[in-house]
Amino acid sequence: MLMQKEREQVVEYGKMMSAARLSTGTSGNISVYNKELGLMAISPSGLDYFSTTPEDVVVTDLNGHIVDGTRKPSSEWGLHTIFYQNKPDAGAVVHTHSMYCTIFACLGQSVKPIHYAIADAGVAEVPCAPYYPFGTPELAKAAIETCGEGKAVILGNHGLVTCGKDLKAAYGLACNMEFVAELQYRAMSIGQPNYLTTEQMDDVMERFKTYGQPNGNKSGY
Repeated sequence: MLMQKEREQVVEYGKMMSAARLSTGTSGNISVYNKELGLMAISPSGLDYFSTTPEDVVVTDLNGHIVDGTRKPSSEWGLHTIFYQNKPDAGAVVHTHSMYCTIFACLGQSVKPIHYAIADAGVAEVPCAPYYPFGTPELAKAAIETCGEGKAVILGNHGLVTCGKDLKAAYGLACNMEFVAELQYRAMSIGQPNYLTTEQMDDVMERFKTYGQPNGNKSGY
């Protein structure tokens, strides 16, 4: 089976994403990119994550042409490929409809530096892209343009997209962004949040460069 390891990862993390309620039902999607092959393994459209098998995961090129698999790929395949086309370091993309990130998506607001963990996104503030219908080229274009130099973007009235060097990193970032978004929501509910300053976030960014073990693995902050 072509890209078996990547397809197994999509199944594994799809179950994790659903169990963590980062997405409900069949919403959200995951992909892993193999740079050597120039192909991605992406979750199938409309299948329950706990019923999905590696054989159900679809392998496509970056133009959306199916290379291996019998299922229809996620309707958001273009959202995934545009990140691989524009971010050379991206090896995986995770798209969620997690509650608190989606609340800010519905407000059309960014996720701000209320906690230094937001620096995991490579920026001090995760911006919100304008709304476009799901599965459209316009949505993909708006997402990558709004994301800028970061690794995460809020999709207006929709959800969250993150990317990372591998699926562990992209999924971990999605979890961190939901944590920060929940903090922002709860703080706004009772008062005026105390956001970190540009200088404070610059310091965090610098510290993150040497955070964790020498092999690049990290756990928590």
